[in-house]
Amino acid sequence: MLLLFAVRMVRTGIERAFGSSFRRVVTQNRNPLSAALAGLMLAIILQSSAAVALLVAGFSAASAVTFGVGLAVVLGADLGSALLIQVFSFNLDWLVPVLLAIGGGLFVKSENRRLRQFGRIILGIAFILISLRFLRETMDPIRDSSFLPAIADYLVSDFVTAFLVGAFLAFIMHSSVAVILMCVTLVAVDAIPAAAGVSLVLGANLGSALIPVWLTRGMANTARRIPAANLAVRGVGAVLMLIAVNRLGLLPYIGAPDSAQTLINAHILFNSLLLLVTLFFCSRLERPFARLLPLNAPTFEEQSPMYRSTLDDSVLDKPHLAIANLRREVLRMVQLVETMIHPVMDLYQAYDAGRARTAIAQDNFVNTALDDIRRYAASIPSDGLAKSDSKRVRELTEYAIAIEAAGDIVVKRLIPLAKEKHEKGIKFSPSGQSEICRMHEQVEANIELASNLLISDDLESARLLLEEKGEMARLERKSRKRHLKRLSEGVQISFDSSDIHLETVSSLRDFNSYMASAAYPILHRGGQLLETRLIEQDYDDIEIRQR
Repeated sequence: MLLLFAVRMVRTGIERAFGSSFRRVVTQNRNPLSAALAGLMLAIILQSSAAVALLVAGFSAASAVTFGVGLAVVLGADLGSALLIQVFSFNLDWLVPVLLAIGGGLFVKSENRRLRQFGRIILGIAFILISLRFLRETMDPIRDSSFLPAIADYLVSDFVTAFLVGAFLAFIMHSSVAVILMCVTLVAVDAIPAAAGVSLVLGANLGSALIPVWLTRGMANTARRIPAANLAVRGVGAVLMLIAVNRLGLLPYIGAPDSAQTLINAHILFNSLLLLVTLFFCSRLERPFARLLPLNAPTFEEQSPMYRSTLDDSVLDKPHLAIANLRREVLRMVQLVETMIHPVMDLYQAYDAGRARTAIAQDNFVNTALDDIRRYAASIPSDGLAKSDSKRVRELTEYAIAIEAAGDIVVKRLIPLAKEKHEKGIKFSPSGQSEICRMHEQVEANIELASNLLISDDLESARLLLEEKGEMARLERKSRKRHLKRLSEGVQISFDSSDIHLETVSSLRDFNSYMASAAYPILHRGGQLLETRLIEQDYDDIEIRQR
């Protein structure tokens, strides 16, 4: 459990520190080789090839990546996960005190959000190393018992059972990294032979491919194709290598029969061969999986769910149902505004009048939704409302007003700036472009967090959203300072784009502030907000000092 917790802790820290940049890393690749390298890197960062597969499935559903590129990313992620296991297999016990001291110091003491997440990551790595040492120590007395050798001998003689056990463990634990590290540890302490360990590892490869297939089962078929293709490729490859190792006697060529390194060699070799064989044929696999998982027949509800009000006048006499309808309508407004802000960076890079008109047209739906929410809130009978329910209605209405204001920023500030940039032929400096893209990615991540907060009313999520607001303000100040520094250095391209750059970062900050306002009522109810940011002093003392 400590190993599973530690792997999750590292992944959570990295997602919170860099999560908004993952989309760009995955979607900017257009050829299979660079896509595979991106997947390899992401798997090492996230410590999970299944997490990368889920990211790619989501991007595939949104048509942000093609089938061939997405499958290459997932196969690269599988190899990255294998390389990560090699790193953790080294004896790094001497690093544990250092990692605990540095990670704990950063996580507990640092006020900077990103440094705190770095502390979380470092602590997670320390916990992984500690858990592996615990596993080794736990197995020392067990390996001398009569029970474990009997199980080990059975797994050696029945490699199919070992393969299925490995697949089951990886699927149940939702982490092939944790399962394979456990198998490596068992072999290292002579608890099981390497032959059984290799079969377990190959099964874990199959189990890790099953995880994204299971988790995407409720998504559209376009999102399910890449995980299904990865399962088919890895499943066939794992079975073939299982037979080759156990029936053709290839194990001595992979490593020493009594060495834990043999498991890691087999794992890396399997994923490397799979990537090399499949890499340049990824796109050709799309046709059979498109037939297996055809496009879902679109219904009217699926085509335009965001453009229909969720408010139901028939439940106005039932306050709890009416408030639930209000919450759903506010969430719909958030989704509408999200679709408006999403193409803004594309418009900045290559202005498309048609896409701009579409975003502007969506603002009418946002305005209509706000009018309907105000009418609906006023129609709820006040005599049937508890004080807390009345307050909740007011909070939802106020947040709807904030969302409408955020939509106006897109329509009245960001899109006109994109149009002006296009008409005047203005270009951002590479650094300026990167800064604005980073802020836009952070805004999109915060919209998702605000949406979750509307559903859950979770206090910890509210704190995180408000921290993200502070992070956005910091990014805006940092971008402004860097821009002014470029101006002082005489960078001509920065002179030309100065007004648009500064107005853009200011608009993104303001947009984010409106979206983050969902956190304030929840934090106020939880007693997590200060009444004022001013330092309280005794005014009589101030007056005396002034005299």
